[in-house]
Amino acid sequence: MRRLLLIPSLFAAAPTLAAPFQDTVSLDRAVAAFTGHGIGVEGGARSVVDSRLKLAQCPTVSLAWRSDAHDAVVITCTGPNWRIFVPVLFTPSAPRPNASQTIAAASAVKLEPVIKRGDPVTIEAGTPGFSITREGVAMSDAAPGGRFMVKVEGGKTPVQAVAVETGRATLPGWGE
Repeated sequence: MRRLLLIPSLFAAAPTLAAPFQDTVSLDRAVAAFTGHGIGVEGGARSVVDSRLKLAQCPTVSLAWRSDAHDAVVITCTGPNWRIFVPVLFTPSAPRPNASQTIAAASAVKLEPVIKRGDPVTIEAGTPGFSITREGVAMSDAAPGGRFMVKVEGGKTPVQAVAVETGRATLPGWGE
């Protein structure tokens, strides 16, 4: 009789063992992909995101530069509402990108959209030994490397994706 009483109590305790917090290692990977540089490397994050942070799990985070100086990456979650800033490492002698350089580079190369609003899109993400795909519909146009929102089949909220080629996209931080 005692064994039968213990089994339900073990199942009841199991959900409390799993932490309902955002994985900071995945945030580190996303920042590295966003900046194009590793942690502790010139142009990359100064250090890892503090693993002591107890951020609510977020289905989709968005990343952006804090300013035109590209001195920090802002990671934002709108599901549970939180935002953190990740400082970027620059040495005083290294030239930082500025707004005029960014605008000049953007205007010099204008890429044509490979994904148009209403197109069916396959979102892919993965690593060696693991991959996942979802089907959805593009909510806006996007050139290769451009971010856009995708309405996923069966999903309540749109997902941010990065255009790869016609009909294909990936999640931010996965193979940008």
